[in-house]
Amino acid sequence: MAELTTLARPYAKAAFEHALQAKKLPIWSEMLDFAVQVIGDESMSQLLTSPHFGKEEQGEAMVQVCKDRFEEDGINFIKVLAQNGRLLALPEIERLFNFLRREFEKTVKASVTSASELNDKQIKQLKEKLAAKLGREVEISVEVDADLLGGLVIQAEDLVIDGSVRGRLTKLSDTLNI
Repeated sequence: MAELTTLARPYAKAAFEHALQAKKLPIWSEMLDFAVQVIGDESMSQLLTSPHFGKEEQGEAMVQVCKDRFEEDGINFIKVLAQNGRLLALPEIERLFNFLRREFEKTVKASVTSASELNDKQIKQLKEKLAAKLGREVEISVEVDADLLGGLVIQAEDLVIDGSVRGRLTKLSDTLNI
């Protein structure tokens, strides 16, 4: 994983700097997201890992699939990745690009898992409290998991807040060595 991150980092940084300069951060996020979906397709994945197809053929296949959804600079980026044999690094490139974007925009993605459905008011309050704690604007995705029994589990980058009943029971069990 560290090796893939090392390979992907200069491409992500270059894409980010280009998108920032061109004022196209959201467009580049969408293009990279689509490219990751494309390489995640089973037939494209087979083509990209097959020794029977060269870098040029792999790049051309990606360009053909992406050309209607990409701007010219995005197509050129795909071609450069293909020439350097880095198409399979696209998921990591996208992850690093979006990390750089969130750092620049001072935003953080938070994943909230709740035992029951949250209403809009609860989500708004949660968003405000997280923003105050993290000092950033917060984008929240909410998921329901009845197995939590009650409460919430919040994940925002490397911060995890487990306020679920299941989490508390597990902690109690560990404390009592049951």
